[in-house]
Amino acid sequence: MTTSASTGRPAAKRKPLFRYTDGPLPNILAMTYSLAGYVVGIGLLLADSWLLKAGGTLLLAHAMIIGAYLMHEFAHGTIFSSPQHNARAGAVYSWMTGGCYAEFQDLRRKHMRHHVDRADVLTFDSKQFINGLPVGVRKLILALEWAYIPAVELLLHGYVILLPFLSDSEKQRARRPAVATILVIRIAAFALLGWLSPAALVLYAVAWLIMITVLRFTDAYQHTYDAFAVLEEGDIPADKLRDRAYEQQNTFSNLVSLRWPALNLLLLNFSYHNAHHEKPVAPWYRLPALHASFYSDGYRQVVPMRELVSSFHRHRLRRVTDDDYGQFGDGPKRADNFYGAVGVSFLTAV
Repeated sequence: MTTSASTGRPAAKRKPLFRYTDGPLPNILAMTYSLAGYVVGIGLLLADSWLLKAGGTLLLAHAMIIGAYLMHEFAHGTIFSSPQHNARAGAVYSWMTGGCYAEFQDLRRKHMRHHVDRADVLTFDSKQFINGLPVGVRKLILALEWAYIPAVELLLHGYVILLPFLSDSEKQRARRPAVATILVIRIAAFALLGWLSPAALVLYAVAWLIMITVLRFTDAYQHTYDAFAVLEEGDIPADKLRDRAYEQQNTFSNLVSLRWPALNLLLLNFSYHNAHHEKPVAPWYRLPALHASFYSDGYRQVVPMRELVSSFHRHRLRRVTDDDYGQFGDGPKRADNFYGAVGVSFLTAV
């Protein structure tokens, strides 16, 4: 037993860096891929060949997708044993994904409410806001959404940036210098990229929009929770029993593929969502086995993404304005009237 030289007491045992003993290899690989893919992807955007530029755009988009899902893991504390290490790493990846205008702990707090309250708790009701806009502005937003430009997410990200300057709350006023600094740094970085290559700047924006679209497609069909627009620390109505049975009945595992489960790694296994909600502290690389132990492929809540693509396309405007998620039914066309959710990304703390 080692002792402290100054006190003679047993020295405190140092925590391992990673929370789980099987975590170092998969987590190092995922983090390295995301960070390296981000840097290499930007480098490829600056290449002369348009083939390399296209490859760089896809690599950059996927690196940011994995970065976003790593943020989700950091929020649940499944990677590092220390909450401080998870928070610092989450802040790093929030810069990559554009979620850095809110503090990582605020992003985490919002997401934890989603698990604890078993509801989508929002402080900004995008549907009410859009439906209350002048007709011309509302039509512009819907036209962008029709063209697969995620206008709602752009609104939410813009709201996060503007909120400290619009709100009179002490907490938000205190955020103004940090948000202003982040804006200056990011605008300068994007200006430099645009100066090096205007095409690279445009393709960076395309890669970011691809990331947002992939995340919103995944998010859209993972829950039919009730959504509540409340104040930041407000309570949701106790109008029904939201227990574990409610949680599982209103959660869906929209798997990338049943036939080739390895393809779910493209989303860091985030699509094993029932398993994640059954055991939120289970790390991403254990979710396939956990899913197999709880559910069969015929479980009603398992909905392969190929069943959802048509609904995502056909209901892309209805999803933005309607108050409900549509209906998930039974049979071969069970998802035809499943509109899905919008504006529930964990990248925005609203």
